[in-house]
Amino acid sequence: MTLRLRLTLAVVALVAVALVVVDAATYVSLRSFLLDRVDQQLEDARVPIAKALSTGAGSPGSPFGDQSAGQSQIPPGTYGELRDATGAVLVGQSWAYSAEEQPIPDLPESLPDAKDGETVLFSADAQERGDTRFRVLAQDFPQAGLTLVVAIPLSEVQETLARLLLIGALFTVAALVGLGALASWLVRRGLRPLEDMATTAGEIAAGDLSRRVEPAEDKTEVGRLGLALNAMLEQIEKAFEERRRSEEKLRRFLADASHELRTPLTSIRGYAEVFRRGAKDDPTDLETAMRRIEDESRRMGVLVDELLRLARLGEGREPERAPVDLARIVADVVSDAAVERPERTISVDAPEDLVLTGDEAQLHQVVANLVGNALRHTPPETPVVVRLRRVGDWAELEVADEGPGMAAEDAARVFEPFYRADKSRARETGGTGLGLAIVAAIVDEHGGTVTVETAPGAGATFRVRLPAADAAA
Repeated sequence: MTLRLRLTLAVVALVAVALVVVDAATYVSLRSFLLDRVDQQLEDARVPIAKALSTGAGSPGSPFGDQSAGQSQIPPGTYGELRDATGAVLVGQSWAYSAEEQPIPDLPESLPDAKDGETVLFSADAQERGDTRFRVLAQDFPQAGLTLVVAIPLSEVQETLARLLLIGALFTVAALVGLGALASWLVRRGLRPLEDMATTAGEIAAGDLSRRVEPAEDKTEVGRLGLALNAMLEQIEKAFEERRRSEEKLRRFLADASHELRTPLTSIRGYAEVFRRGAKDDPTDLETAMRRIEDESRRMGVLVDELLRLARLGEGREPERAPVDLARIVADVVSDAAVERPERTISVDAPEDLVLTGDEAQLHQVVANLVGNALRHTPPETPVVVRLRRVGDWAELEVADEGPGMAAEDAARVFEPFYRADKSRARETGGTGLGLAIVAAIVDEHGGTVTVETAPGAGATFRVRLPAADAAA
């Protein structure tokens, strides 16, 4: 059963219950009113009937009775009788104002509680026409030893109530039919936004995550549902896009790693083949083969170590947290680079100390990778400047050079694993392509950011921002 049908049936059922209650209340109220009026007629008719019966007026031969006895107050079809103390009927008479035979009530021999002058009201059936009911009044006259019985037929009351039942039933059925049609239209119109949402949800389930449901507003419950669904869809779309990018990045990473590892493995396999074919008998060829095998093995070992380090950084584990003097790390890295590359010009602009909280070994690698990257990818005569300063709650490290710089598309991917902006540079001199990716991973785990500012022919400036010690605390 659909929601629309359930809502329509629920509305019709509730209204049906309400109409039945109203009809029942109307019926009971009108019946009580009509019976009260008949009871009043009984009260008004008992004196004239008592006079007529006690004086013998209104005998069966005279249907109109004695007008002087007050018969004008007696409703047509009224029946009256007098009984003695034993309950025997002394005289009984029906008052009719036409030639039509009038029904007579089927009265019990023992009247209920008609004693001590009290008036008792009860109902009785007709003797032969069982479809007619009478309203009966009984009053005891103990001094005279008589009991007066007055009965008025309830034909008009029954006809009125039957007409009321018929009209009420017809009106209730017509109202329910009309209300059912109106409720179905209103429910269909009210649920149309939900049907549209269901259609849109089906399209989204089919793969179109760019679709959004309507309406999406905060004025109605359906609109608020639309807002919530659209917010959820945005999160789902972002999650799918992020997963797609992650999968693409993983595939590219695996392809690059396989490619990088294939080169030294190919060299090692080639020199091993040369050794097997006879280089072992020639000292010069043997020395060359062994040296190249060692060099390629060493380079492959460095690549594997950096891959493992990058993988561990990507696991999201918290780095060690301890006070670290970044100024001292910068001084040590620059000093090491000056010893290794005495021909290069490396200047430092840093305070005596700048303490932050982090992993000292990882932060040392950040500075070393940035400085080594600047030395490796710039001409020998290009100066390199390392700056360190405190900016608000942040420690800001800059490694700048005046080298050839990079294009915007290269700068956007420079922190990706295995990416090289200079495609012509050999792997032996160009590194593994993982140094800046490791820098980005370490900085991210320390709650910082790393960016690059560069342009072709304008050099490059790598900027790292890390929370200072008091800010991190």
